[in-house]
Amino acid sequence: MGNFTKPLDINDNSTVIAALKDSDVQAFEEVYRYYFRGLCAFCSQYVSQIESEEIVQDTMMWLWENRSSLIAELTLKTLLFTIVKNKALNRITHHEIKRKVHQEIADKYEKEFISPDFYLENELFRLYDKALAKLPVEFREAYELNRKYHLTHKEIALKLKVSPQTVNYRIGQALKILRVELKDYLPFLIFIYYIRSL
Repeated sequence: MGNFTKPLDINDNSTVIAALKDSDVQAFEEVYRYYFRGLCAFCSQYVSQIESEEIVQDTMMWLWENRSSLIAELTLKTLLFTIVKNKALNRITHHEIKRKVHQEIADKYEKEFISPDFYLENELFRLYDKALAKLPVEFREAYELNRKYHLTHKEIALKLKVSPQTVNYRIGQALKILRVELKDYLPFLIFIYYIRSL
């Protein structure tokens, strides 16, 4: 590992690059301290302060992991600021995509969430009822006592005159069947079912 005896001139690009390529930890720490605040301030123009610090830390980690491939002719300052900017823009793009997807889902189900009564008539609720009807009677009974009437497993066991373990098994089997029948619709439909039981 390299050991530069004289103080590192952070503005001497070729010397700094050489020190990093030589795996000089002290040189890397100096680069980190020198650029960190400035990079965070620059990055915060695009994303939040917390995200800025994460991006800058990731960039510095990249710098250390790729130190052997650094080119002396490439200005370190330009490299760091370019990487940080690209990472920030990628983060914005990712957030924008997520926001658009969430908005599309909200728009699609806007009517359903405006009026709870609409749930009783929509196709998704009919799918849920149809899947529920396919459950064996003992599975459906235990499941509805738990989900609709909010009874504990112990209370259901007393009501049905079976053991709590049997109740647990029946509810577990009911959920497995519903997951198969409804697949990706299950979380949304359970929410609908909860609204109906209020």
